[in-house]
Amino acid sequence: MSRFPLFIDLAGRRAVVVGGGAVGLRRAAVLARFGAQVTVISPALSGPLPEGTYLPRPYQAGDLAGAFLAVAAAGDSAVNTAVEEEARRLGVLFNRADDRRRCDFFFPAVCLGEGLVAGVAGDGSDHRKTAEAARRIRLVLEELS
Repeated sequence: MSRFPLFIDLAGRRAVVVGGGAVGLRRAAVLARFGAQVTVISPALSGPLPEGTYLPRPYQAGDLAGAFLAVAAAGDSAVNTAVEEEARRLGVLFNRADDRRRCDFFFPAVCLGEGLVAGVAGDGSDHRKTAEAARRIRLVLEELS
């Protein structure tokens, strides 16, 4: 299924990332880069927190209150499902790291240039192809700077 590419202003909007592993921290960093107020919830972090607030504990029902979007990257399917259920109940935009079929939005490969942003998202069948497309777009954006 193809997705409509939508660019959203995240400045000042609350984003909750459940999971402090590599995927969760990478997604938290992307959200923070675009101005979201990021909260990472996880008993532990696999690296430094890029920006935002860290709650060093497991996810709890109610953690998504006031969130604009949520990312479930806990590495535990049951936790990700609980986050998904709360997000759906609250109408919070949702991304699940372990099952792209259950996401409201995907995380693209972000390509930045001077005053330009491009995102590349594949259908999940060929990550190398998506990475190569992003690499080429980044080169074009660098040339335009």
